[in-house]
Amino acid sequence: MNQTNTKEKRIHRIVHIPANGVKVEGALVIPEAACGIVLFAHGSGSSRHSPRNNFVAEVLHGARLGTLLMDLLTREEDSLYENRFDIDLLTWRLERATQWVMEQPESNSLDIGYFGASTGAAAALQAAAAFGASIRAVVSRGGRPDLAMSALPDVQSPTLLIVGGLDDIVIGLNRQAYEKLQ
Repeated sequence: MNQTNTKEKRIHRIVHIPANGVKVEGALVIPEAACGIVLFAHGSGSSRHSPRNNFVAEVLHGARLGTLLMDLLTREEDSLYENRFDIDLLTWRLERATQWVMEQPESNSLDIGYFGASTGAAAALQAAAAFGASIRAVVSRGGRPDLAMSALPDVQSPTLLIVGGLDDIVIGLNRQAYEKLQ
């Protein structure tokens, strides 16, 4: 695992998280004096190299929050369109990554949050329901929380649903999901 320390003394390395026979690859960044870490769950057709999510990650680093940007599907899995909508698989991988973060000496004392986009938002909400109060916050950007509808009443984390103002269909789906959140 490569580790680079910049002048601000932050951890920056590529990680490989074992998950039932595959390795989830991600970029882990933890700034000096971090107060939390955000795990990114990318949506359908996206990756950990997404310019939008990398921009958000850089802003979070400036606020002393670590990030783990990862690809929940392998390249081969992502080539099959239906895998991008396998919310249970995405959730399981995110849960495994969360457990991994909880076990690492550099991150085991940090508060954990999720940032999910598209189908990754559904995985983030299902994982948040599974981990309960251990997940401190969930942000859904252009997400599909409706794909996790049965888990929503069990989400204990403060949750922010962000949708583009002209995306009428996804706005409607997010409103339905919002009503299920406690």
